[in-house]
Amino acid sequence: MPAVPKAVRGAGPKAAPGAPGSRSRGPRAPRGTGARTGARSRVVAAGFLLPALVLLGALVVYPIGYSVQRSFFDRPGTSFVGLDNYLALVTDDSLRTAVRNNLIWLVVAPVVATALGLVFAVLTERVRWGTAFKLVVFMPMAISMLAAGIIFRLVYEQDPDRGVANAVWVGVHDTFAEASGFPRARPLPVHPLEAAGGGAFVTEKPVRAGEPVRLPLIGVAPGQMPKEARPAREPAAGAGGTGTIAGTAWLDFTRGGGGRPNVVDPAEPGLAGLRIEAVRDGKVVATATAAADGTFALPADRADGAVLRLPASNFREQYDGVEWLGPTLVTPAVIGAYVWMWAGFAMVLIGAGLAAVPRELLEAARVDGANEWQVFRRITVPLLAPVLVVVLVTLMINVLKVFDLVFVIAPGSAQDDANVLALQLYRSSFGTDADLGVGSAIAVVLLLLVLPVMAVNIRRIRRETRR
Repeated sequence: MPAVPKAVRGAGPKAAPGAPGSRSRGPRAPRGTGARTGARSRVVAAGFLLPALVLLGALVVYPIGYSVQRSFFDRPGTSFVGLDNYLALVTDDSLRTAVRNNLIWLVVAPVVATALGLVFAVLTERVRWGTAFKLVVFMPMAISMLAAGIIFRLVYEQDPDRGVANAVWVGVHDTFAEASGFPRARPLPVHPLEAAGGGAFVTEKPVRAGEPVRLPLIGVAPGQMPKEARPAREPAAGAGGTGTIAGTAWLDFTRGGGGRPNVVDPAEPGLAGLRIEAVRDGKVVATATAAADGTFALPADRADGAVLRLPASNFREQYDGVEWLGPTLVTPAVIGAYVWMWAGFAMVLIGAGLAAVPRELLEAARVDGANEWQVFRRITVPLLAPVLVVVLVTLMINVLKVFDLVFVIAPGSAQDDANVLALQLYRSSFGTDADLGVGSAIAVVLLLLVLPVMAVNIRRIRRETRR
């Protein structure tokens, strides 16, 4: 075999620089270049973050630190009082009420808003006009808390002619309960009537057959008179004979003056619908109702010698509805306004989570025989649990700082009963009787209440990120 030249033996394809098997190396970076690049990147990042860190320190860290420090000093801020400002939260009545109401808010408002949002989100998937319904429910989110407070202050007005809530409530009540005909009506001292206790009135003397009976009253506004009322007609002497006891009940008041007491004047209307009872020995023996002109008649065989009574049902105050903004119901009323605003927020977030639920699981459950309630409870709710937690935690953080709704809706007479920590913080920190020590203590307590909720939220976000 002929010898291969040495030059030829060394020839052949060379590996590309950097390829496996190649011994050639690229140009080396100077030692220390990587460290300088990393340091430069950190300097650039710090330069961009510095303005944000300065603002964060000036607007968040410093106020928190100062509030913590100030909470240990007295009202002028000159003497160290230790935990006295914190102890005031559990010893002062108004502060204790604020803590109690905050706990009610924390438990009730987020749960109710989340539950309503869940129900709305599930139901609107099954109706053709679901999008329009979602728009209507979400619309209150576009209204500021101040405007919502003004709206619900009017909704909860005590006067049924102004407050929507009481207008509905009074309408329902009057449908099932008979309304009073003549509220605040009463006799004059010169009238032949006297108080009988419990709001009723009786005649001073027993009535006799053949003698006309006069039952005059005052105190009925013209606008409250029955529509069917007509000018009163005075019974004539001997009216009805001996078989009946006749009489007239009328409004003994002439507009413009000129009327005479105990006399039926032409311009005075009859008390149409007034109920009259004949009472003997404490028992009702006969009853009558005044006609449009105020006249009435009772059988003489039962009413003769009896006392006539105008029962209290004629005169009780008209039902004006529920005192929504009174001491008892003011907190639930304000919570209702909050739920009205935030149920739409919960519905939108839950609806977005519901759209991501696999439909195959729901259909499989229905095929296996599960009814809609079982599908909702066993499949829909567990799959929506992460979204429900997000909504619940967000609303819990939100209600801890609720202020404007309570401040606007609750009237001055009921603000102490509707008090919450954020409102008490405002009242303690501003005004002529300000106590910055107590105000700072309330701010620190609010911060401490928010921290556990934030920790739960951050832990959940990290867990979701790891997935």
